[in-house]
Amino acid sequence: MLVLGLDPGLRHTGWGVIEAAGSRLRFVAAGVVDTNTADDLAVRLVTLHDGLAQVLSRYSPAVAAVEHTVVNKNAGSSLKLGHARGVVMFTAAAAGLPVTEYLPMAVKRAVVGTGAADKVQVAAMIRLLLPGSGTYRSDATDALAVAVCHANRTATIGAISRGMRASIGGPA
Repeated sequence: MLVLGLDPGLRHTGWGVIEAAGSRLRFVAAGVVDTNTADDLAVRLVTLHDGLAQVLSRYSPAVAAVEHTVVNKNAGSSLKLGHARGVVMFTAAAAGLPVTEYLPMAVKRAVVGTGAADKVQVAAMIRLLLPGSGTYRSDATDALAVAVCHANRTATIGAISRGMRASIGGPA
């Protein structure tokens, strides 16, 4: 199953695609959709949509996982980020993908083992977990981390479900 991880931002939206087969993960691709800060908000949102639509068309992921953004102290920045998140989620959902959100702390815990991990630790673990992923901008690395978080959660839920079916005598 191909998983698309997304780290929304109005200036830079990171994306990462991984292949998940049970607990095995494989790096596929990653990148960033950038917008021009000189453009009007509406134009920037269209740029995000179009860039993500190209990613969806090229890789055809089965699911999307989005980092749930914590509100900033600056209300204006939070509102703009909310617009970007909306476009990111809409673009994936409109393509027919189920969209799941994860808090940053949950993503860090899934990748590094602690919700207090910093970006350097997350990036180092992504390179270990996804050989061949190389070094990317933090937006793309964060998106890969979101994809890994979703893949781990899905694998864990599947294992629990199989274990429960086996314990009650059903097909595993």
